[in-house]
Amino acid sequence: QVQLVESGGGLVQAGGSLRLSCAASGRTFSSYAMYWLRQAPGKEREFVATISWTGRSTFYADSVKGRFTISRDNGKNTVILQMNSLKPEDTAVYYCAAYRNYRTDGYTQPFDYWGQGTQVTVSS
Repeated sequence: QVQLVESGGGLVQAGGSLRLSCAASGRTFSSYAMYWLRQAPGKEREFVATISWTGRSTFYADSVKGRFTISRDNGKNTVILQMNSLKPEDTAVYYCAAYRNYRTDGYTQPFDYWGQGTQVTVSS
């Protein structure tokens, strides 16, 4: 069993940065690839980024490539999404999720575990 808790969301001006954290409980964190997804009001859930079990491999949506960085620390059971050069279209609820497979096809569901989400709002 893994529980995921996101933090770090907030309100930022366009061009600014935010750092999202996802803290995981449980002893099997390193057994899961980790994902960040987002959902804006009235829109479908969107893949943002994923990182493999060891952290050696990462994959990003084209919309965030070069601006966002995903990382993980298996010793601290934490996954981070560093978001730079934020745009108003990045406004959404951001979720972290755990899945036993590492997929680089924009995977959006299903996942083994989900967090509750954290709101990111980027003003123009």
